[in-house]
Amino acid sequence: MIEIVSFAPFQGASQALENANEISEGIASNYLKTVLETSLPKSGKKNKVTLGVQDKNLAGSLKVSFPNLECETGETSEVVADLLRGLRLHAPKLLKQLQDGDVERAQLGLGHAYSRAKVKFSVQKNDNHIIQAIATLDYLDKTVNTFAMRVREWYSWHFPELIKIVSENQLYAKAALFIRNKSTLTQDKLEDLAAVLNDDESLAQHVIDAARVSMGRDMSDADMEHVMDFATRAVKLAETRKSIHQYLISKMNVVAPNVAALLGEHVGARLISKAGSLTNLAKMPASTVQILGAEKALFRALKTKGNTPKYGLIYHSSLIGRAGTKNKGRISRFLANKTSIASRIDNFSEVPTTKFGDMLRKQVEERLEFYANGTAPLKNTEAMVSITFMNNEKLTDNFYRSKQWTLSSKIWTLTTPQQPEQAMKRWLMVLRRKLRSKHNATRR
Repeated sequence: MIEIVSFAPFQGASQALENANEISEGIASNYLKTVLETSLPKSGKKNKVTLGVQDKNLAGSLKVSFPNLECETGETSEVVADLLRGLRLHAPKLLKQLQDGDVERAQLGLGHAYSRAKVKFSVQKNDNHIIQAIATLDYLDKTVNTFAMRVREWYSWHFPELIKIVSENQLYAKAALFIRNKSTLTQDKLEDLAAVLNDDESLAQHVIDAARVSMGRDMSDADMEHVMDFATRAVKLAETRKSIHQYLISKMNVVAPNVAALLGEHVGARLISKAGSLTNLAKMPASTVQILGAEKALFRALKTKGNTPKYGLIYHSSLIGRAGTKNKGRISRFLANKTSIASRIDNFSEVPTTKFGDMLRKQVEERLEFYANGTAPLKNTEAMVSITFMNNEKLTDNFYRSKQWTLSSKIWTLTTPQQPEQAMKRWLMVLRRKLRSKHNATRR
């Protein structure tokens, strides 16, 4: 038989939500530690106490707080799994002081509060809009091309020569809307037609001359109205696509400015969309970022024991296009490394800035020059220090705090703008000392 020894309810919904958030991250809250200290028997070398825990991360946190306590989870012990299942099933019967439905209502309220806290986001910094915008752009590209080709094919029955004169889809639709019936196109409309064709009077004159000797057949007013209505929709779709493109650029400059500065807005947005979020992209190693988007080729190569792909979505970056054929793989690996750094800076920094992305892009360009001419590129440490030295103290402190390094305020106060070389050397010394101590601690 099982009986309850101790039951400690939360004081309110806010306390329950706070503990639920900490448990989800594998952190043992002070309230949980207090309850366990007062409820569990004292454990020692002879009297060992075993605690059943649902979450394995929480079990590890409890072992740190209670060294003499042994923790078992449902994955390591069938008894613990059966006990936890029974507690969930028979909780209303074991907690006799509760009324019917109290447990269900409490679970529902806490679940809603937990979900609301998880989906909360900054109105300015939200990568979900980037994912939706790049998906909409892909869909609009296909739709605009389909509509434009249909307009060209339909209107060419009336004015077939216009296809060869005006090749751009959106410009063709605008010209068709302006011309309508080719028989009404006269020399008096030259300036207005040139304004539609991006102020190109020679092109407008060519269109007028072609309209005079056109081999196309006439259309009735009803047929022409339907063609013009379809052309209007094609033009509006193209304008919508342009506005969403501008929105994507502005959103990338707020959410992931360094990734946008390094790769461009489109490639950066596609990487974020493929990863699922900016946080997921920041968690990925550089080797995964390099082949992100080439999963089919990777698994096919593993299955057939062939060569694995060297790049995925990152291939569309202009930096890889500038590399030679034999250096594309090396540049893609180097660029993926810089992309991983830029995504982590964007994800964890509070102040959006493009200075890190610009410096990382400069490093990639220097690496391209190194492969071409042998010029030695700038090192990572020197590049990061040069950026942080140029920025203000607040931005520098935020960046290094995100890297879990401790800044020395004395070093900063000793350096002045009149001593840039000495300041750089001091920063390099501090960074190397921090990295060396961190490396030694890891080896121990």
